[in-house]
Amino acid sequence: MTKRALAEAAGVSTRSLSAYESDNADQEPSSETVRRLAEALGFPESYFTGPDLPEPRLAAASFRALSTLTARQQKQAFASAWYASSLATWIDDQFVLPSIDVPKLTGVDPETAAEAVRQEWGLGQRPVSNMIHLLEAHGTRVFSLADECAEIDAYSFWNSDGLPYVFLNTLKTAERSRMDAAHELGHLVLHWGHDRPRGRAAETEAKRFGSAFLMPRGSVLAEARAGARLSHLIQDKRRWGVSAAALAYRMHDLGLLSDWQYRSVYIELSEQGFRKTEPNGMQRESSQVLLKVFGSLADEQLGRTHVAETLQIPVAELDKVVFGLALTPVGGDIPPRAATSKSGERHLRLVGD
Repeated sequence: MTKRALAEAAGVSTRSLSAYESDNADQEPSSETVRRLAEALGFPESYFTGPDLPEPRLAAASFRALSTLTARQQKQAFASAWYASSLATWIDDQFVLPSIDVPKLTGVDPETAAEAVRQEWGLGQRPVSNMIHLLEAHGTRVFSLADECAEIDAYSFWNSDGLPYVFLNTLKTAERSRMDAAHELGHLVLHWGHDRPRGRAAETEAKRFGSAFLMPRGSVLAEARAGARLSHLIQDKRRWGVSAAALAYRMHDLGLLSDWQYRSVYIELSEQGFRKTEPNGMQRESSQVLLKVFGSLADEQLGRTHVAETLQIPVAELDKVVFGLALTPVGGDIPPRAATSKSGERHLRLVGD
């Protein structure tokens, strides 16, 4: 909704609306104006009078396509961070989650950094079975991006409260989403400071980190077929849970594909439409934290409406950041209930890797 349309719906001038947005103490909306604003925007009235939502450190967020986004798309991405931060704060107050265990490595080569994180997390050379579960098991808060942010692959940031956040696009293939998660882990590990490198150099480092993290050198050298054709890549990529294009990139980087072979694979991928879709695709990953939180609430006869009302945000906005889990029955292989300690704290038992 444009500012003019909102002003007309609320029966105020655009000048007055701008004054409300700037917190002009000399011009505050009446209770009736607040009611009309809330009705037009689909927000509860309490949202406009309640405490401020937690402030995400968006200035330090990693956006790969920020310069190409419209102002509306940028605002939607930022709004996702606000709502997710508010939800994460509420979850932290209600449940005991794993402590933060994301290394901060400055000035380290991405390949070396990926190996170091793998070693610290006890992964060795084995494939990562579920990237979102792995991040959550080490303290990262993972949320989905709204459909309006389809042009954004993913983004991440360290919040002012010291929590790492990752936002993922759910409209991409499962394999590309896993690589996006590993890519954003690279930003969290390598570019965590205020003076972190930005632009193409930072993106190249994060790409190299994600590739090395999901496809460790020793594993690929031992098991990938040198000079492989596309048909071989389609078979082999499932071992590491990556796209055929990502495996080709990693094999070329490790010298298992020549420049000519690499170019040939990419041409064939494009010709068959496999740059956006994925042959022999895998199941999409989702959040185990959110699954268990909503499962625990269901045990108490509560649902997403209760959470949205508590956070003073619309249910529709909550749904956009939780992978759709609040809309679906709790199920799957992960037990939904949270364990309750003697002190009454609800501990979420998370599966790592």
